[in-house]
Amino acid sequence: MESTLVEYVGYAASVMVAISLSMKDVKWLRILNFIGCSLFVAYGIWIGAMPVIAANLYIACINVYYLAKMYRTSPKPATA
Repeated sequence: MESTLVEYVGYAASVMVAISLSMKDVKWLRILNFIGCSLFVAYGIWIGAMPVIAANLYIACINVYYLAKMYRTSPKPATA
């Protein structure tokens, strides 16, 4: 069985989502999960699977929303 690039993208997406779920730091969980979801969106587009595209696009948007919220509310470093 010959593996194609599209399969590798799907595997990479799965690995990124799995790794993200092992993170203790919520920021890294969201960053890695966003990368995995983005890869799944690309994979879904490539294979023409609208449910994969829609679900992962939604999850990616949620990750971006909470990452932006984290960065807006994070304390600013003191300047001298």
